[in-house]
Amino acid sequence: PPYNTGKEFIYPDNYSETLDTYLAYSGQVDDEGKRFSTNTEAEGRYHSKWMQMMFPRLYMARNLLTPDGVLFASIDDNEVKNLQALLDEVFGEENFVATIIWQHSVQPKGYADKYSVHHNYILCYRKSADYVVQPLDRTEKDNKHYSNPDNDPNGPWRAGDVRNALYRPNLIYNLQTPSGKTITPPENGWRWSRETMEEKIQSGEIVFSEDETRITRKIYLKNQTGRAAETIWFSEDVGSTREANNVLKELFEGEVPFDTAKPPKLIDRIKQVAGLSKGDVVLDFFAGSASVGHSVLADTNYPASFILVQLPEPVSDGTPQGKTALKLGLETVADVGKERLRRVIAAAAKQQTETLDIEARPDDLGFRVFKLDRSNFRLWDGSQPGEAPDLPASGDAQAEKIAKQLELHEQHIDPNAMQEDILYEILLKAGFPLTTKVEKVQMAGKEVFSIAEGALLICLQDEITKELIKAMADADPLQVICLDSGFKNNDQLKANAVQTFKARNKSAETATVFRTV
Repeated sequence: PPYNTGKEFIYPDNYSETLDTYLAYSGQVDDEGKRFSTNTEAEGRYHSKWMQMMFPRLYMARNLLTPDGVLFASIDDNEVKNLQALLDEVFGEENFVATIIWQHSVQPKGYADKYSVHHNYILCYRKSADYVVQPLDRTEKDNKHYSNPDNDPNGPWRAGDVRNALYRPNLIYNLQTPSGKTITPPENGWRWSRETMEEKIQSGEIVFSEDETRITRKIYLKNQTGRAAETIWFSEDVGSTREANNVLKELFEGEVPFDTAKPPKLIDRIKQVAGLSKGDVVLDFFAGSASVGHSVLADTNYPASFILVQLPEPVSDGTPQGKTALKLGLETVADVGKERLRRVIAAAAKQQTETLDIEARPDDLGFRVFKLDRSNFRLWDGSQPGEAPDLPASGDAQAEKIAKQLELHEQHIDPNAMQEDILYEILLKAGFPLTTKVEKVQMAGKEVFSIAEGALLICLQDEITKELIKAMADADPLQVICLDSGFKNNDQLKANAVQTFKARNKSAETATVFRTV
């Protein structure tokens, strides 16, 4: 989430309004439209304003998660205690997984009489016990303590502890050696029962020293499938803010258009411990410069889809990064994220071409951009423009009012709406996700949208003909949606269309659903 640093944060709860409208009625701009700080430390509601903004988003995040889903929230010292309180409230204390410390910087900064802060926190909460923390991949550094000094046929090994960390009186017993000597137990007892200890001796996992005064446990490298995730993530492993800037420099020809980016390696680590797999979706409520999208697009090990949410907040011309963004023609934070994703895709395509590795990445890397907007269809409310619907009126006046409403709804589709605007609104209302594959096909000389490999046909043509109806029926779709205005008030043609689709099917149960909007 956005850190509460005493600067303004802009996250409206009324999404039906534009950002400018929200800023005006929430008091974040003056009469001239100039923004000013709304959450300074001097305010009595400094923390509560931030928490009020966060709570509904965390609540929604929990509802959106799958049963084995997991949330990672990055935060600093300023709000970590409040964020954890919110997460305990929304997810339940029993679903707290870990507080991870991320070393985001290495170089000392500030003054000698103050601590130089080198860390942020990442709070991890699960939706339910279905989520299991996934191990990290092993590296050469993890394996450096394994060796094979005795030429064990099982390969390299390292010594493991045989003592119990806690006092266990039932595990305190003497151990007999092969020659009949006795080895006394550790102070807290052995790690295993007599029966388990004997099994480990027989398997060769436990061996006696030459003088039979002690035992050694062998932990074999071949049995290690990963290593446990730890709660301290060092910058050398997951990147730092400096590395995040270097990544942006590489993409933007030496320029840095955003000042608080996360390194993609940090997101990679999160995806790994989350157990991300093909078909999973990563959602980032506060996309910023789109580090999450960058990580997902560039990573072949953890293929997934992503949804990024970012308000079109104007970049600040008072910072070097903001000036750089404006110089590149990027006016909002959302613009920065979109341009970053385009450059990541271009870099991946270039690398794939240069290496001639056709299988390196799928050839459909891309993303779609949607903006929340009002419906493209005019809603019927039964009232005359500028008049309340419940005003008393005579019979003639009421009839005249209804007649005017009917005239307004003769063309009920926004005349400024593009075909794609109408298409995706229909898809959403028909229950299809925004990632649904859409193809444009030619039928009877007209362009028709084919959805889900032809299961749904959407025709947004202004003029529908008998030939077009026949062509769509021949494609045998499950559902057809057309603009009502395309029939030009020809009720006979519309009735024939309904019968045509019914006649193409064997029974009413399998008839193509035909609708107009």
